[in-house]
Amino acid sequence: MTSTTLDPRVSGPEAGGSSIDKRVLLLKPRGFCAGVVRAVDIVKIALETFGAPIYVRKEIVHNRFVVNDLIEKGAIFVEDIDQVPEGMRVIYSAHGVSPAVKEQSKERKLKVIDATCPLVTKVHVEAIKFAKQGYSLVLVGHRDHDEIEGTLGEAPDVTQVVSSPEEVQSLVVPDPNRVAYLTQTTLSLDEARDIIKALKDKFPNIVGPPSQDICYATENRQTAVKNVAHKADLVLVVGSTNSSNSNRLVEVSNNLNTQSYLIDNSAAIDPKWLENVSTVAITAGASAPEVLVEEVVSYLRDHGYGSVEEVEVMPENVRFGLPPEIVQAIKAAPANTAATV
Repeated sequence: MTSTTLDPRVSGPEAGGSSIDKRVLLLKPRGFCAGVVRAVDIVKIALETFGAPIYVRKEIVHNRFVVNDLIEKGAIFVEDIDQVPEGMRVIYSAHGVSPAVKEQSKERKLKVIDATCPLVTKVHVEAIKFAKQGYSLVLVGHRDHDEIEGTLGEAPDVTQVVSSPEEVQSLVVPDPNRVAYLTQTTLSLDEARDIIKALKDKFPNIVGPPSQDICYATENRQTAVKNVAHKADLVLVVGSTNSSNSNRLVEVSNNLNTQSYLIDNSAAIDPKWLENVSTVAITAGASAPEVLVEEVVSYLRDHGYGSVEEVEVMPENVRFGLPPEIVQAIKAAPANTAATV
């Protein structure tokens, strides 16, 4: 773990604070993961290359600031494929879609660009494989999440969803010796561990994926919180309420007895939270842009937190390539209009 002091300023009364030595710990890694960067880039490049409007099924990522910014650029977000005019271009969100959605798109002659995160696609492939091998499939995750909806659609007749160890007890399958499990990529590591343990207790011969499904970014951000929470009086997580991985960061901190709140932006901070708080740790969910983190840091500086220290728990240098539809479009576009990343 390394730490770097960023732009230290005066704390105390001169900065509008108290005699308490106030500081901010800025966790790293934080914010956008490779899958989110890829998905947002896909929408921006599509708008630049093809022009507006570009339709997007569901929120491209679970962050209202990002979605609103893309709306201003010409993206149109819809809940269902049947809201996209026939023959138009549509982008699937980073959370993935079911085969039924893909079939709907074909029927409507839509020009599809798939922005599904490659790590979510990995889970879809595993679901198909286990189903073809005759396994009953248990999908560990939150039923109302877009990612679960898409993965469940790969093998709905043999798949059940569980969200807690208690739900495992009521599972009934044709053959207890032919059961496999997969997980949502944005779960809490601790949450997944407890449910998987319950599954293994109930089905001793259960099999899982070759490597864990929880994505590297989800794990890294949770690990960073675990490493720093004990040094802070308060942890602020920048992210939207419908962001699963952001909510998990709050849970991780609260489970370690460090008070934590999920905030969309600096305007959501309640000044009462800062009473008698000397150290605030800040992180951001994988779909939260850095500009919102910077606003929170600025707010805290205005409230006397003059020392800002970036704490890097582990390096993160993952990048994903663009889908072929975008790569081909960039190559085909005139030099003066082609977008670059």
